[in-house]
Amino acid sequence: MKDALPSGKTLILILISASLAAFMSSLDGTIVNIALPSIAEAFSLTTSSVAWVSTIYLLVIAGLLLIVGKLTDTIGLKKIFLAGFSIFVIGSFSCGFFPELLNSFHILLISRIVQAIGGVMMMVVAPAMLSRFMPGERRAKGLSLVMLFAAVGMALGPTLGGYLTEYLSWNWIFYINVPIGIIAVVLGLFVIPKTEAKSCSLKKFDTAGAVLIFVGLAALLFAFSEGFSLGWTSAPIIISLLLAVFCIGGFIFRERHYENPLIDLGMFKSRSFVIVNMILALLFFTFAGANYMLPFYLEYVHGFSTSNAGLILTTMSVGMMVTGVVSGQIYCRLVGKIKYMVMAGVVLIGSGYYLLTHLSPVTGLGVIITALSLIGLGLGLTTTPLTTLIMGAVPASKQGMISGLTGLERYAPMTIGVAVYNLILIVGIVTLIRNSGITEIPPAQISASILALGFDMAFVVSVILAAGILILCFFIKEEQAEEE
Repeated sequence: MKDALPSGKTLILILISASLAAFMSSLDGTIVNIALPSIAEAFSLTTSSVAWVSTIYLLVIAGLLLIVGKLTDTIGLKKIFLAGFSIFVIGSFSCGFFPELLNSFHILLISRIVQAIGGVMMMVVAPAMLSRFMPGERRAKGLSLVMLFAAVGMALGPTLGGYLTEYLSWNWIFYINVPIGIIAVVLGLFVIPKTEAKSCSLKKFDTAGAVLIFVGLAALLFAFSEGFSLGWTSAPIIISLLLAVFCIGGFIFRERHYENPLIDLGMFKSRSFVIVNMILALLFFTFAGANYMLPFYLEYVHGFSTSNAGLILTTMSVGMMVTGVVSGQIYCRLVGKIKYMVMAGVVLIGSGYYLLTHLSPVTGLGVIITALSLIGLGLGLTTTPLTTLIMGAVPASKQGMISGLTGLERYAPMTIGVAVYNLILIVGIVTLIRNSGITEIPPAQISASILALGFDMAFVVSVILAAGILILCFFIKEEQAEEE
C-alpha cells in the first residue's frame, strides 16, 4: 500500500528537515579542512597524519552509503533520520571535547568515524524523504531547495571554520553541529510520518554483501587518496587495489544472486538509467579537479592569501545556489525535454573549464571568477534534474537504495578525481620542464609560468570530459517508475 502523502505545513517542515540534513552534511565536508593546521599543532602531528581527520570521514561515508540506503528501505525513513542526526550530534560533541581532554589524536579519529556514520545516514535520508513524500512536480522543486542548502553549507564551511578556529578554537568547528542537530532531531520527531517498511526484515539483510562493499570501496578510495604520498607501486597501495577488485567483484556477483540485495543491479538494464548515473558521476569527478587545483593556483601562482583564495572559490558555490533555486521550477516546465536542461548546464560547466585552460600568472581575477561562476551555475542546473531523474526511475520501496547510490556517485568520483587530477598536474609539470628547454633558467623565474601551464593541461582534460558528457546527454530518456 502506498504511504499517504502529508500536506500543507507538515510537508514544508519535512522539506526543512531534509534541507537541514543536506546543510549539515555539506557544511561538515568543508568546515574541517581549514582547521587542520591548528589540529596538527595541537597534537604535534605531521601534515600527512592530520589529513586522516578528513580522509577517514570520507572513507567511512563512501563505504556505508549503499548499506545505509538499504537500511533506510528496510526499517523506515524516520528511524534513520532520527538515528542519523543523534549519532552525528554525539560524534560532533565527542570530536570537540574528548580528544583535547584525553590529549589523544586517536580519540579524534574514532569520534570522526562515529560522526561519519551519522553523516551518511543524514545524507541518504534527505533525497529519499522528498522522493517518498513529495509528488512528481514538487519533487524537483524540493530537491532544488535541498541543493540550495547543500551549496550554502559548502560555501559557508571554509569561512565559518576559519572564524571559529581563529577566534575560539578548532573544537568549535565540531560544537557548531550540536545545537543544529538537536533542533533537527526534535523537528523530525514531530513532523516526519512513520513509513511502512516495504523491504524484507533485517533477518534477510545482506550482511556479507555489506562487508564486501564497505571493505572494497574503502580500499579503493584509500588507494587513490594515498597513492601519491605512499607511491603507486608501494605494497600498501597494491594490496589495497587488489583487495578492492576482489571485494567489489565479489559484491557484484553476490548481488546478482542474493534475494534481498543491497543494490538491485536489475535497475542498470535500462541504458538511460546507466547514462544518467554516469553523467552525474563524471560531473562530480571533474568538479573535484577544479575544487582541488584552484586553491593551489590562486595561492602559488597568483599569491593570494588562504582567506582571500577561499573567498574567491565561494563564487562557485554562489553559482550553484543561484541555479539551485530556479532549477526545480525549470524542471517542472521542461518535462519531456529535461535532457536539454542538463545539456545547457554541461555547456556552462565546459565553458568554465575552457576559460581555466588559459590560466597564467597574469590572468585577471575577472576571468577566474567568471569561470568559477559558470561551473557553479552549470552544476546547479544539472544536479537537480539528474538526481530527480534517477530517483523517479525507481519505485518508492527502493528510494533509500537509490539515494545511497546517488550519494556514492558524488563522493567516490570526487575522492578519485582529486588523486587523478593531482597526478595529471604533476606529470604535466614534469613533462613541461623536461621538454621546454628552460631548465637552465633560475627556478624563481619559471616556476609560476610552469605551474600555470600544468594547471592549463589538467583543465584541458576537464574540457574533453565535458564534451564527452554532453554527447551522453543526447541519450537521456525520462523514465518514471510505476507507483506501488
